Amino acid sequence: MAALALLLCSFIYTAWLSPAATRRRLRQAGFDGPRPSFPLGNLREITATLAATDGKSTSSVLVLRSSNIHAAVFPYFARWRQAFGKVFVYWLGTEPFLYVADPEFLKTATAGALGRRWGKAEVFRRDRMPLFGLGLVMADGEEWARHRNIIAPAFSATNLSDMVGLMQETTAKMLARWSDAVAAGQSVVDVEKDVVRNAAEIIAKASFGVSDDDEAGAAVFRKLQALQATLFQSNRLVGVPLARLLHARKTYVARILGREIDALLMAIIDARRRQQGAGRSRKDLLSLLLTGAGAGDVSESSAGAEERRLTTRELVDECKTFFFGGHETTGLALSWTLLMLAAHPEWQAALREEVAREVDDERALDAAALGRLTKMGWVMSEVLRLYPPAPNMQRQALEDVVVAAAAEDKPLGGGAVVIPRGTNMWVDVVAMHRDAALWGDDAHEFRPERFARDPVQGGCRHRMGFLPFGFGGRICVGRNFTAMEYRVVLAMLLRRFQVSLAPEYRHAPRFMLSLRPSAGIQLRLTPL
Repeated sequence: MAALALLLCSFIYTAWLSPAATRRRLRQAGFDGPRPSFPLGNLREITATLAATDGKSTSSVLVLRSSNIHAAVFPYFARWRQAFGKVFVYWLGTEPFLYVADPEFLKTATAGALGRRWGKAEVFRRDRMPLFGLGLVMADGEEWARHRNIIAPAFSATNLSDMVGLMQETTAKMLARWSDAVAAGQSVVDVEKDVVRNAAEIIAKASFGVSDDDEAGAAVFRKLQALQATLFQSNRLVGVPLARLLHARKTYVARILGREIDALLMAIIDARRRQQGAGRSRKDLLSLLLTGAGAGDVSESSAGAEERRLTTRELVDECKTFFFGGHETTGLALSWTLLMLAAHPEWQAALREEVAREVDDERALDAAALGRLTKMGWVMSEVLRLYPPAPNMQRQALEDVVVAAAAEDKPLGGGAVVIPRGTNMWVDVVAMHRDAALWGDDAHEFRPERFARDPVQGGCRHRMGFLPFGFGGRICVGRNFTAMEYRVVLAMLLRRFQVSLAPEYRHAPRFMLSLRPSAGIQLRLTPL
């Protein structure tokens, strides 16, 4: 009975008293926002707003060329921004979130030792454990630093240049399938589906060395897609007390899928260790990690002297992170690029001419040739600005954080504010990437030439206003892999096909952990 009373008291404190105290502190600090209700916070309004905008889409090329997708992807944030500005507080259940779309406030709040003041949002870490485990995306503090020091060398320029061949080989097979489809009279293709799958095959080969007829890589891809859909569906009640019980079936399905993915990756890792033990080596990311981690098994209970080793559990988590991040980011960036090139044929022609001029033979498609595709780099940056695959970033305050510098929309008119320990931060990347105050009146328009004048920032008026791969020390470790694969695939595709919008396409981007087209991207292929 005493244990039950203690459990009840703990629940009341965690679910009611502590959030109420945090809300008072945030209001005293000057942070405004929509009024929450117990126990859903602002989830009821979020759900209602999404329901009111669900299904809205357009096929108009004129609208597509200058569409404000922020109001479609995050309609609740768009509404709240009009009322409360670029910095405000909202609640997911009993979890407070500081919404930030002000780059100056973001810079000041996260200045200094990011790993000590800010960590990953624990509420999302728990929710997405089956998808990422405690890999680099979710690790914090010293563990994050240790993982990054082990992983970063695997993405060196030398190692990446060795992967161009497998990128070409895999992409050539996708393009051959497209040629067969067009020859059979099926010229309209869902490029998002095929390009994302192609990216998954590339990362499976680059990470694990799996062959085309190896079912393991395809099985991991299928289960990751199912897991992503499951997590997103139950993600609407993240932060609500006992939400796992309310979504018991989805929670169970997510755990089972996570374990099945773990088992598949464990089998790949064990097989690779046996190959290395027999003196048979491969040049892929897993082999590079095993070389850095030591070829033998390391148990989770091993002493801390093994600084350059990853445990088997850590290897599995990093493999999941590689596979999901490696195919999702590149596949979606390429998908949105093909859509933009179909809507802007003048840029499609410009890139095709550049590829023909700089890469006269695909056998010469190496790092040096890829580096000469300057306009393609502008297009990639502009697509990542308009359609960032990671449309938001989250952090959690590990201590009380004092924000003292002035910012346009900061509370208290420029005075110091305190963000209480445990407060989550939601950085709205889509909003900042399309903010006219940062980019000018053409912020919603596809204008790659802005990166001709400023290749790094595209003319953005604040260095924290363009975050295609994150910010600070946690910037994406695989960004160069993404840039290389992007150029390889797009260069090969433009030599073989012209793409144009199909009547079937409906422009309806959706937030589903990533920024995805809700009904694919149907384009018409014309062989060249």
